[in-house]
Amino acid sequence: MQIIDGRKLSGEILDKVKAEIKLLSFQPIFCDVLVGNDPSSAQYVRMKAKKAESIGIKFHNANFPESITTDELIKEINALNNIKNMCGIIVQLPLPAHLDREAILNSINPHLDVDCLGVKASENFYSHYDSKKDLAYPTALACMALLDSLNLDLKDKKIIVLGQGILVGKPVTALFHYRNLSPVVIRSKTENKEAFIKEADIIISGMGKGKYINGNMIKRGVVLVDAGTSESDGGIVGDVDLESVKDVAGYVSPVPGGVGPVTVSVLLSNVLKVAKNLK
Repeated sequence: MQIIDGRKLSGEILDKVKAEIKLLSFQPIFCDVLVGNDPSSAQYVRMKAKKAESIGIKFHNANFPESITTDELIKEINALNNIKNMCGIIVQLPLPAHLDREAILNSINPHLDVDCLGVKASENFYSHYDSKKDLAYPTALACMALLDSLNLDLKDKKIIVLGQGILVGKPVTALFHYRNLSPVVIRSKTENKEAFIKEADIIISGMGKGKYINGNMIKRGVVLVDAGTSESDGGIVGDVDLESVKDVAGYVSPVPGGVGPVTVSVLLSNVLKVAKNLK
């Protein structure tokens, strides 16, 4: 089994983004809206800020108290939408329970919605998608980037997508369709799912079922791109039981260190796309 190194790929993507940002006539701005003081959320925001600044993207701080109302936050996001050279706005999730998540995400200008979580940006992705200029879901793009890094001919491969969540399964399936590939989608109610999984050459999993995929379920040489995350014994594990599959699988993206780092770099490449459309 070979590990697909997400941290290495992330660095390569960021190097390319940094080189292109240097060619712009202005410095693009990126904002990750933080509500409240959840330590994990604050840590994610700091990490994204550091990555953005390291490649020449200006990070705009937008931190608000947990007591803010939905209307007040929407007003603040509308102000962010109008900042000159703003090229990407996301809202750090989860939001406090009293806030209207959908209304807040929909208040982001669709052209700046680099997470694609607003209705308009999502509709744009599913109705038409040009990989050179259009925005797409970062985690789904990260899965495809990890797969592409192996330089495999996917044309005759049996591809399985486990789950149809809004961040991974559904958009990954669409990205395969945009490449004229037809993955088999496995949901919780799919009959004979074990038989489909056993035949698969490539499995993209975003179920969030810790260590669900084991060595007995897969065929020799399968490629496993693991986008699932679950808490286990105080740590994070993926959908794949790494120890169980190590003598059977061909390639595996680990959790952590696989899809996660690439997602951040792809998010920032979405910011670059917006910037290139602005110039």
